Order: sequence, then C-alpha cells, then structure tokens
Amino acid sequence: MKHIKHLITAALTAAVIATTASVAMADGAKIFVIGGKADDPFWSKVKKGADDAGQLVSAQGGSVTWLGPQNYDNLGPDAADLIRTALSQNPSAIVGPDWVPEAMDEAFKAVVDAKVPLIIYNAGGMEAAKTLGAMNYIGSDEYESGVAGGENFAKNGSKNVLCINSLPGAANTEARCKGLADGIAKHGGKASQLPLPSTSFGNPTAVAEAIKAALLKDETVDGVITISAGDGNSAANAVMQAGTVDKVKLGTFDMDETGLQRIKDGTQLFAIDQQPYLQGFLAVSLLNSYVNFGLDLPTKPVLTGPGIVDASNVEATLNGVAAGAR
Repeated sequence: MKHIKHLITAALTAAVIATTASVAMADGAKIFVIGGKADDPFWSKVKKGADDAGQLVSAQGGSVTWLGPQNYDNLGPDAADLIRTALSQNPSAIVGPDWVPEAMDEAFKAVVDAKVPLIIYNAGGMEAAKTLGAMNYIGSDEYESGVAGGENFAKNGSKNVLCINSLPGAANTEARCKGLADGIAKHGGKASQLPLPSTSFGNPTAVAEAIKAALLKDETVDGVITISAGDGNSAANAVMQAGTVDKVKLGTFDMDETGLQRIKDGTQLFAIDQQPYLQGFLAVSLLNSYVNFGLDLPTKPVLTGPGIVDASNVEATLNGVAAGAR
C-alpha cells in the first residue's frame, strides 16, 4: 500500500508541476516585430532570425508576430501604422526599425508611454533608442558602415563614388551615404548621392537605367555603391551596359549570394555586412528573456556590424550562406 500511495503522491505532484508549467507557459511573451517586406531578400534574413528565436518563445507559451508593409512607397507613415497596430494588440514587447523618425517617433513614444518594452533595431542607432526611451539598439552603426565603405574604396584607388539611394529620406540609408562621403574624403576622394524615387526600390530595370545614365553623364565616376544587395545586382548590369566594367568598382551595403559570387569572380570589390539574421534573432531573444525573467544586457548598443566581405574572406562567407547562417 505504501508503494501505491507513493506512486499516487508522485503522480499528483507531477500533475501539479505540469499544471503550474502550463499556466506559466500561457503567460509567455507576446512579441511584435516591425520589419520590411517578408519577400525582401534582406528582410527575409531578419525574419528568419526572429522566427528561429520565436521557437523558444512559442515553447514558453508566447508568440512572435511579424508586421511588414505591402511596399516601400510610403514607408514612414505605413511603418508608424504598423507600430500602432502592434500596440493595439496588448503586446508584451515590440521591436522595430526607426526608418523615418519624423513619421515614426510619435508611434514609438506611444509604445514607451504605455510601458511596453521596446527595442530599436536595424535603423536609428543608439541615439534614436535613447531619444525614444527604448531598452537598446541592435544592428549596425549605419554611419560607421558608410565610413568603412568610403575608406575601402579609397584604399582600392577610387576617387569619385556614387551612393545609389533608392530609399531617400530613410535615416539608415542617408547615414550610409553620408558616412561613405566622409570616409573617402579622409583620403582625398569624394562621394555624392544619387537619390532615386522610392518606387524604384525593388525595380531592377529602373535602378539599372538610372545608374547607367549617371555613369554616362559623368565619366569621372570610378565607384558605385548601392544601399541593398538587390540594387547591387542592378548596378552590376548598369556598369556593364555603360561599358565601364574596367573602370568602375562596385560595392554594396548588405549582400546576397549573387553579389558574393561577383566578389569571388573579381567583378565586385566588396560588400558591407550587418548580419541581418542576428538582428532578428537577438532582438526577439532579448525581449523574450526580459519579459519572462527580467534579464537585460549592460551592452548598449548591441552591434552586429559593419564587416567588410571582400576577396580575402568571401569563401568563408559563402560557406556561411550554404549553412543558412549568412
């Protein structure tokens, strides 16, 4: 009888533990992630990071919801509406990029005023996080990324570089182009921005035609850098169509497998990597740990870049792509 009683007691104890765990799981973090279009090659990597971190969130009874715009034609106001939508859903925490501060900051401040934990990632930097009252910033320092790109162009002999901005007005892309100009200026070169209508973003033909026209108009241009890997593919076509392959060096902010192959083949000079997977993964992981356990990092900001990928390390980077980590 004692043995049976012990088994019953053990079973009841296990049931209580399971019930307690179930209740705890039901109180898991409800995290909303504001990001780009899910089919955008860059943002798909951020989303994969958020989704992978979301597996633990789900296991602990929580959820991760991705909210992205349909297009980038009205980026700031549309993103602000997404922030408001997330806030209306009684979230445990929100993460988002501060792409267009003048359009988005009011919505972000509403999140903080509601005492919802907020992390800024990808765009805005630690300065934006502090201004808004966010917990932290996760991502690359966009200005320093631009400086690194400008210095790399200078090191390789470029004197006059075009920064192709198909999202003019966005804080992160403006900072990239400004940093590029400052970086190359340190070494006696110059850089100027070629702003394109936001409707050009994701339109390979429009971007290629605009770059080709700029190269034909100014024959002193000996370097081109784009704000995205997708635009880099358009730029490569434009450089070829303009007949300037031997003169114009190509760089990109961010990267994809096509661009990495160009680096390997010697037709692209470099790519500036900000490790987007880590941005989504770390933001969701940190917010989940904060909501559930009160954990926070003293490291502010948490930087995921910049890093230069060129001929010296492209093979290792391609290995990372094959493994799904880059």
